[in-house]
Order: sequence, then structure tokens, then C-alpha cells
Amino acid sequence: MKISKNTFKEAVCNRETIYGIWNGIVDTITAEILAGSGFDWIVIDGEHAPFDLRTIQTQLQVMAAYDVQVVVRPPVGDSVLIKQLMDMGVQSLLVPMVESASQAEDLVKAMRYPPEGYRGIGTALARASKWNRTNDYFLDANNEMCLICQVESVQGINNLEEILAVNGVDGVFIGPADLAGSMGYLGQPNHPKVKEVIVKAIQFIKAKGKTAGVLSVSKEIVNYYSEHGANMIGVGIDTLLLAKAAKGLVEDYKPEQKNNTSNTRY
Repeated sequence: MKISKNTFKEAVCNRETIYGIWNGIVDTITAEILAGSGFDWIVIDGEHAPFDLRTIQTQLQVMAAYDVQVVVRPPVGDSVLIKQLMDMGVQSLLVPMVESASQAEDLVKAMRYPPEGYRGIGTALARASKWNRTNDYFLDANNEMCLICQVESVQGINNLEEILAVNGVDGVFIGPADLAGSMGYLGQPNHPKVKEVIVKAIQFIKAKGKTAGVLSVSKEIVNYYSEHGANMIGVGIDTLLLAKAAKGLVEDYKPEQKNNTSNTRY
């Protein structure tokens, strides 16, 4: 038995254009619906959604039956948490709020066994190694780990060149909502000045030979960033899909509800 190939990493390293969706509803039925929908990748959002280690593992087990690659966003780039995620079978991480090269270097090391890193060794307890049934897991594991750093602050943008220079960083994903807040445009991720910074970042990331990611639920904005080089593109969030559909259904029968909505847009 060999380690599973990380086809998401292959696509990222080849700079293929790949489309994905956010999973924030902590439920296995939702996981199956998303996994069978045809997306290239799914982010299990452990940062803002109420996932814990057990529920992340359950989502992984359910999605494993489908032809889709799973990326996990932990709440923080903590080495102990990363070790647990790696051992449960996560091969690709989207780590939020990366703001420096030293932080990126630490994340790379946390995802790898010695001598390249300091990932703890506990394969007898690990789903990732099929509980020591995977041949040559130690030899192959490092090469299958994929790190996407999420840059979503002015400080991160200012340090983008140094972050991209870290060996083991496979791509950078720009977070429009937090970046907008960091720039003084809270709740305005599509503000012209925010979009300008994002486009420059995307173009710089691509010029350095890395995958450039971004998230928007607006087709217009998705197309805009795609035209400027973004190639790891998040196009939806399961919670918003449900909320929008439910809201639209109510408005069909209660038109007075149309103005009762948030002004925040992704």
C-alpha cells in the first residue's frame, strides 16, 4: 500500500486553474453534497466554522469516497495542531494570516519529518499512514504535503516577496475580507483600492512561479481576478449558498423581506 498522491499539489505546482468551495457547515450530508458536485477542491474551514479535530476527520472520511481534493484551513498555524491534522490524513493546508517569511518557514517545517522539518512521529496512531500499513510512508510523506499561505493583511502584502521565497510554500491565497479590514475598508472587500492591491499581489505571485488564490462569490469579481492571473479560485461558501436560497424563497412569498439583509459582500 502506497501513500495517496496529492493531486491538488500537482495542480498547484503546475499552476493549473482550479475552482473550489468553502465547507463551513459541520455535517456529513453537506460534505457529500459538496464533494459530489464537481469542484476541484474543497476547503474545510476550521478557522471560522465550528469544526474541531474529530469533525474534520469525519468530513475527510466522507469526502474520501469522491473525486475531489480536500484542503483544511486550521484556525491558526500552530505546529501541534498541524501535526494532528497531518496524522489524520490532511495533505494540504491553507493557513490563515501568514505575515512573514519566518512564519512561513515554521509552517513548512511543521508539515515535514526530519531532517526537512520537525513533524512528530506517531504513525502507529495515524490515519495518514493507514496505521503503519503504508509502505515507505516516511520516505514519501514530505513530498506530498502542500502549503498554501493565506496573506490577508497589509503586513503580509508588504512581506509577500519574502514569503514567496520560502522553499516549501506552494502558493499564496489572498484573503479579500481581512485585507480590506487591514486597509481600513472593513466590510468592503470589493473596494477599488482593495482590488488594486489584490491584482498586484496576484500578478507578483504568478511572476514568482507560484499559484495565486482568491475567494469571491461574485461571478463578476471571480472573472476579474481570473483575467488578472488568479488560478486557485474559491467561488462559493456553503453557508451563503443555503442562506441565499432560503432568503430568495422567502422573498418570493414575502416581498417586504427584500431589504432585510446584510450589506457585506464577498
